[in-house]
Amino acid sequence: MTDSVQSQLDASLAQLGALIRRGRELGAALAADPASAVAQAGARIWQHDCANTVSQLSGGSKAHWLSRAYSDALLVRSSDGGAMVEAPVTDIVGRVLGVLDQAVASLSQPGAAAAAAQPPHMHRFDFVRNETLRPILEEAYADSGRALDEGDSERSLLTSCSILEAIITDALNGAAISDMSFGERIAAAERAHLIRGGCARLPAIARTYRDLAPGTALSARDARVVRQVLNVVMRDLDPGR
Repeated sequence: MTDSVQSQLDASLAQLGALIRRGRELGAALAADPASAVAQAGARIWQHDCANTVSQLSGGSKAHWLSRAYSDALLVRSSDGGAMVEAPVTDIVGRVLGVLDQAVASLSQPGAAAAAAQPPHMHRFDFVRNETLRPILEEAYADSGRALDEGDSERSLLTSCSILEAIITDALNGAAISDMSFGERIAAAERAHLIRGGCARLPAIARTYRDLAPGTALSARDARVVRQVLNVVMRDLDPGR
């Protein structure tokens, strides 16, 4: 390992250590007074700094394991099974601290510098029964994320919808669903208790994605919501995620 690489690694560890100390202090302050405006504001600034550090360590890639772990830490399920778009700061400080601890553990391993640019291979869709479909879904999931980052709302939304329909169809293994619409498949999966109520947040336009006319305007907000719903349903179908 060169001196420059070691210096960069040491700087990253020091940066993470400082964020962890700040996070613990903020967590203690919020535990003492959850309504403290000062602690709430400080936590939001800290969260922004954490996001910047995660982006830096991930090379700006949303597909990097650390970026995904950070994003997952911000996704909090509501009581009805849906995903909250903006989780309360008090609920995510501990989650983000856990992600920072993972980053420190990763960078502290022997050979961490050489492996930093190589995120571990993910197996998000191992719960899918159709093994041939798994790598296709992995690539589609990554493409949906890239499209969202690039501002291509149409590609992101349509790809996320197709993944969502594919995994729900796979979960309804053996059911007579060939003539069912996307919405009917969702309802069937909910009746079978395969998924919870996360799909209630799907925009109406997403439920009819197969029949959209060319050039239909699709918003970035709708694309983000569909992506969030997809993550919730993936957790329903694979509780161990």
